[in-house]
Amino acid sequence: MADSRPSSAHLSATPADRPVYVIGAGPGGLAAAYALRARGVRAVVLEKSDRVGASWRRHYDRLHLHTTRRLSALPGLAMPRRFGRWVSRDNVVRYLERYAEHHELEIVTGVEVFRVERAGDGAGWVLHASGGRELTGSAVVVATGHNHTPRVPGWPGLDGYGGEFLHAGLYRDARPYAGRDVLVVGIGNTGAEIAVDLVEGGASRVRLAVRTAPHIVRRSTAGWAAQYTGVLVRRLPVPLVDRLARVLGGFITPDLSAHGLPRPDSGLYSRVREGAIPVQDVGIVDAVRRGKVEIVAAVEGFEDGKVVLADGGRVTPDAVIAATGYERALDGLVGHLGVLDGRGRPVVHGPRTPDGASGLYFTGFTNPISGMFRELAIDAERIARAVARTLTAGARR
Repeated sequence: MADSRPSSAHLSATPADRPVYVIGAGPGGLAAAYALRARGVRAVVLEKSDRVGASWRRHYDRLHLHTTRRLSALPGLAMPRRFGRWVSRDNVVRYLERYAEHHELEIVTGVEVFRVERAGDGAGWVLHASGGRELTGSAVVVATGHNHTPRVPGWPGLDGYGGEFLHAGLYRDARPYAGRDVLVVGIGNTGAEIAVDLVEGGASRVRLAVRTAPHIVRRSTAGWAAQYTGVLVRRLPVPLVDRLARVLGGFITPDLSAHGLPRPDSGLYSRVREGAIPVQDVGIVDAVRRGKVEIVAAVEGFEDGKVVLADGGRVTPDAVIAATGYERALDGLVGHLGVLDGRGRPVVHGPRTPDGASGLYFTGFTNPISGMFRELAIDAERIARAVARTLTAGARR
């Protein structure tokens, strides 16, 4: 791996030798850098933290990939069999470190990119980065991650709330909550797993505030991983997948309506296309059925030291953990280029570039049913082909 803190001169590319800059040294950025290098394109990864895989290092301790080891490897390096079928957070970090070393990727840490603009000559891009750097590249791959900046809703009264409150991004394990009453807000995969972790870690009471009941799927049924089904159905018509999921779900996942979690009215794949990934059951179904995790209404605000719920109820937990997701935080970086939709997401991803922004690529900003790592690996190869093709065509002119 390259020197982690080279000089500004090392970072500056001459007009005749403009590398492709990859922003972010997570799995998407590393995979893209390798795929580019494999095609003879110099790729320089810029990472604002001091190590690769920074976001993975911050995840809670019990986290494992919900996708299988075999279908989660990045291009050019398999995940070790000793990691098991469901790879732990720590082993994901080890894998990313090994990946960067194995492929001798050119990674520059401690450099944060604030803004990307078209180069004045129209041939490439200028990256405005920390330390007053202005880096010119032939193309840019934005891989800053799906989970970039914690998102907390603008709940009335939150600023004056005196109780313990934290975003799930700061949660590590259940030890600080043993013997305590905890309210987890949000039933995505993170919220569901944290709730189970709290139960197993000895919290005296765990409530889970739910606004919209999710689709819940078994991570694996009789050895068949849910990811395999996701891969098989991804290209099928949405209504057909919705019908199949409804039928299969009735057999595989118990009805939790009596416990406050009715089956969703909308189809599973329809929800996926809107950005709502099903919750993988790694203990939440059993915890809810046994009453270890209590389902309550969504949070509407905070008042007089209490949490106000959508059904009019008020609760006074010892701690509130908001599993309310993340922002992509791309507006400052590329928002001025007209390449984001109304929700702040790239209008295209993978090998496609936005209209009027040739040479600007995005990876890792979708949440596919077939598995994030798998799709990052596919995107990396496709982006590398597109970049190599464009650079070759430019060199012939």
